[in-house]
Amino acid sequence: MTQDHLPTQWSRLHPLSPLVRTGRGVVAVLVALGARGAAVHQPPWIDLAVVGVAAVAGVVAWLVTRWRIHNGELQLDTGLIRRQQVRVPLTRLQGVDLVRPLLARMIGVSEVRLVLAGHDTNRASLAYLGEQRAVQVRAQLLALAHGLADDTPEPPERPVLSVRGGRIVAAHLLAFRFVLGVLVLIAAIGLAVVSPKAAAGGFGFLFFLVLVTLVVTFRQIAAEWEFQVAEAPDGLRLRGGLLQTRAETIPYGRVQAIRWVEPLWWRPLGWVRLEIDVARRRNSNRGDRGSGVNTRALLPAGSRDEARWLLSRVLPGAAAELAVTDRGPTRAVWRAPLARRYQRTRHDDRYVACSTGRLRPDVVIVPLEKVQSIRWSQGPWSRRLRLATLDFDTAGQRFAGRARWRDVDEAQHWLAQLPDLAREARRRTATPLPSASTEG
Repeated sequence: MTQDHLPTQWSRLHPLSPLVRTGRGVVAVLVALGARGAAVHQPPWIDLAVVGVAAVAGVVAWLVTRWRIHNGELQLDTGLIRRQQVRVPLTRLQGVDLVRPLLARMIGVSEVRLVLAGHDTNRASLAYLGEQRAVQVRAQLLALAHGLADDTPEPPERPVLSVRGGRIVAAHLLAFRFVLGVLVLIAAIGLAVVSPKAAAGGFGFLFFLVLVTLVVTFRQIAAEWEFQVAEAPDGLRLRGGLLQTRAETIPYGRVQAIRWVEPLWWRPLGWVRLEIDVARRRNSNRGDRGSGVNTRALLPAGSRDEARWLLSRVLPGAAAELAVTDRGPTRAVWRAPLARRYQRTRHDDRYVACSTGRLRPDVVIVPLEKVQSIRWSQGPWSRRLRLATLDFDTAGQRFAGRARWRDVDEAQHWLAQLPDLAREARRRTATPLPSASTEG
């Protein structure tokens, strides 16, 4: 297949883009129109007019949208009445997602979504391009972000891990939210058997609660279905999805933090979840909000050995297991009687790791080179106990490291020492690039 260069002159998106953009609304109106039939006396011309307006709006949006690559930027102009000009420096590229909603898959188009630090990803996207063209554009944008020519062939990838759909389903059915919803449903059924009148009043609320739980669980399963991880010279590649497939490429060295999570009901199975944070605005994209996924999974559900191995590929030398000696001082029990034994923090010259949680313990591992600030906090009760908390802020916004209730002298020492370690870590030319040809 011949590879086209990225356009340096203004170019339009795929001609079928309006169909995907307005498809959901049009389908909803048509379904409502068919369901009502002749039962409602309202003439169908009103609904058809709505469909027509939506279709015209989609075509107009396509006509006034254009994009190109110029001066090391992706430039995107759109809008008819209120013009918007988006300029995306490719040097700030944190990742490139290839998103295919169900309707887009049916007609053979894809969205190329750029993930940028502090940028609204809903505006930094090309929606839509042909599937093959979208794959080419993703590879070319990543090549430019690495300082290569845009005609550089897409580097080969090496699959390293996959999670089958059955495990994804089992993992989410054992999640605390779903288990709680099942327990509430069982309690409601029991109450209905014992006292039907008492259960009737709260049935509507319980039904709504269970319905929300089912919807959120289904969305999470659909987002992570048949999850795959692969390595390539241009970054880490994550794929998954049932109704809407998503292929993400995260350049190496852009990872802001990784979270190791062990939910309560997973522990007998020995399963672990790894979540990854890159520099992007929280909930900035409408598609992300609609997917029901709040965090990006690096490993939706896997064994501890799989999690350790994958962690070593992304953050070489990092470890998620913290020792008892990494706890805060014993007097911290007066600050957190139940949580103190699970609050642990450790650092070396490359990473800081912070753990917390009793029912759902998690460990957040932050590369020191990504730390942008260290915050000191100390409430009145903590001051009396000579305790302090340190927060390690990065460009990511999904989670951050937090050393809770440490001894004041230790916290002051870290506050003075860690900025120097972070500067030294940045001097070491960031994280080494894993090789796609290296066997794990």
